[in-house]
Amino acid sequence: MTYTVSITSQGQINIPTKIRFQLGLSESKKALVSIEDGKLIVEPVKDLLELRGSVKSIKKPLSNQELDDIVGTAIAEEYAQKLKKLQ
Repeated sequence: MTYTVSITSQGQINIPTKIRFQLGLSESKKALVSIEDGKLIVEPVKDLLELRGSVKSIKKPLSNQELDDIVGTAIAEEYAQKLKKLQ
């Protein structure tokens, strides 16, 4: 399937609906763009939630409280580092 598309003055192109549908792209999704052998390659970025269950683990999942504690500690440490730099 080959389509002719226009390139705007801002370097944007429209991806035809059939191609977006085949790649599973919607306006809220992201895509990787690269050049290979002089061709523009567009690939959908996998959503991490789509990968859920693809890797087995024997570890027990963290509780919401444990996750909150880890994130809170990381934010506090980052804030402390920024304060040190300001002094």
